[in-house]
Amino acid sequence: MFDSLSDRLESVFRKLRGHGRLDENNIQEGLREVRLALLEADVNFKVVRNFVERVKGRALGQDVLASLTPGQQVIKIVHEELIALLGGESCALEFKGKPPYVIMMAGLQGSGKTTSAAKLALHLRRQKYAPYLVPADVYRPAAIDQLQKLGAELGVPVYPSTVEMNPVDICAASLREAELKGCSVIIMDTAGRLHIDDLLMQELVGIKEKCRPHEILFVADAMTGQDAVTVAEKFNEILDITGVVLTKMDGDARGGAALSIKSITGKPLKFVGMGERLSELEVFHPDRIASRILGMGDVLTLIEKAQSTIDAKEAEALEKKFKKAEFDLEDFRTQMRRIKKLGSLEGILKLIPGMGQVRKQLQDVQMPEKELSKVEAMISSMTMGERRDPKIINASRKQRIARGSGTTVAEINQLLKNFEQMQKMMKKMAGGKMPAMPQGGRMPGMPPGLGRMPGMSGMPAGMPGLPGVPGRSAAEAAKIKEKRKKAKKQRKKK
Repeated sequence: MFDSLSDRLESVFRKLRGHGRLDENNIQEGLREVRLALLEADVNFKVVRNFVERVKGRALGQDVLASLTPGQQVIKIVHEELIALLGGESCALEFKGKPPYVIMMAGLQGSGKTTSAAKLALHLRRQKYAPYLVPADVYRPAAIDQLQKLGAELGVPVYPSTVEMNPVDICAASLREAELKGCSVIIMDTAGRLHIDDLLMQELVGIKEKCRPHEILFVADAMTGQDAVTVAEKFNEILDITGVVLTKMDGDARGGAALSIKSITGKPLKFVGMGERLSELEVFHPDRIASRILGMGDVLTLIEKAQSTIDAKEAEALEKKFKKAEFDLEDFRTQMRRIKKLGSLEGILKLIPGMGQVRKQLQDVQMPEKELSKVEAMISSMTMGERRDPKIINASRKQRIARGSGTTVAEINQLLKNFEQMQKMMKKMAGGKMPAMPQGGRMPGMPPGLGRMPGMSGMPAGMPGLPGVPGRSAAEAAKIKEKRKKAKKQRKKK
């Protein structure tokens, strides 16, 4: 979402770092670019004006002008002000008193309330709560069916509402049902409209008065930009919302809603939806988002994702297998599936500090997810015995595996060859020796185009070290090689 803003700010800061000494003129010039970048990102103009004024007041102070690294000082100030703009610190759900606790989801139609309700249920279950989903949208076709299917997928109980029932009565009755089922959190999915009208707001006010929710979360579509902020302001005036859930943050919106909503409504962003899967709901951390915007990465989120997908006991058992060189194709497939749970390669790169330039070079390059899926299909087409002991795979077995995975025998041979090389490397490493990389610099066990290691022979010249990334053309590589030979001969003559 923040890619274009990040690129603009990176360009501004590159210029500031280039100045050995900052003065009022080049600070003003830099802040003018920052203001334009924020306006282009669809940030509210009042928010932009106040933000730039605060940064300017601090940047023109003696702390920056007298600093040995003034450019970095300005970046530090912008980073701190961005964190303040986004809310300062993350805000958790506030549950006081005895359960069941009530969460009311409100917003316009199409903003993602129903999916967000299910995502929130999964998030709360991981926090050891017992969620109860309540479909109270009797107007949108299949809204009730959608939430019931999502509840069944998660294994979360859902109130059996029907389209003939009154939404206020549904929510009131769900309180009793939740207590009987021993549920600790009730999540009410209320109806939305394509626009705000009196009937919608009266209905929501009725639910609020009857059920007294602990949290009223306004669900906004990040793709709508400033409109989301305007609508949130109106909902806040009538319902006094306690927080905001911003959906579709993985889209190509410019990020203005996320940067404006706290300043305009005074209410914090509590969650952001980062994808379509039910597990892709993140607690909103202003400091982490500010770091992402400035290209500093987000290592803590990456660690949390890894911890949620990797079981500590399984990781320990796998480590023992590595040490004993007993890693087989079944283990390899398990690891691939865990990597896929972390998200796309592009999404992971965004969380790693200093990978901004790499992501730019990857813009027109196809990510290797398809190659990984192909490898997984090949391994899944094998029997458990074949995965545990690939040596038993003969010609007829290879043909069966190829047919089952939609690949060729040549691809099966390549996978087995690479995996055999990897096992040999592991045995040498277990013996305390660091083996040389095989020809081509590819990590064994991976298909062609995947797993190349940086700095190894045979690496594509354009983008070393990244899987599936093409480098220079063969003609360009040949020219460079010829130039190097000529330069070497000249040095020898001298």
